[in-house]
Amino acid sequence: MSRALVVGVWVCLVTLLSSYGAVMWVTGARAEREEEAYLEGIEYKKLQPLTVPMIKDGQIQGYVVARLVFTADARTLRNLTVTPAIFVVDEAFRQIYTNEKIDFEKLKKYDLEALTTAIRDSVNERLSAEIVQDILVEDLNYVARKDVGS
Repeated sequence: MSRALVVGVWVCLVTLLSSYGAVMWVTGARAEREEEAYLEGIEYKKLQPLTVPMIKDGQIQGYVVARLVFTADARTLRNLTVTPAIFVVDEAFRQIYTNEKIDFEKLKKYDLEALTTAIRDSVNERLSAEIVQDILVEDLNYVARKDVGS
């Protein structure tokens, strides 16, 4: 009987120690993974398509549809409490909507570099930091009002 009791205590002790070792091993591995540095660098954030109405003489003439992407430092984006995407969309809308140089009845080349630079600088000024590094134009189209399906 005493032999069975000693074996039972021994089995319980081995089970407890192995469970404790397994838990310590798993939590230690998890802590090491969390400490590993993230891949740092530039992160690209694709924005939802932006539709801007073009108004002339009090009537909508058509719509500019733009799809933009912005780049920012990955570490900076992780540490922000608010995403810069909201500010980029707002500033892009303002820049396109209020720009008097864009006349789609008389199409000509437009300085996209000036537009993207103005958006980037305005967003960084509003955020009080150099967060957005670049604005990329994925797509920029004009749809005349007559071509819009009802």
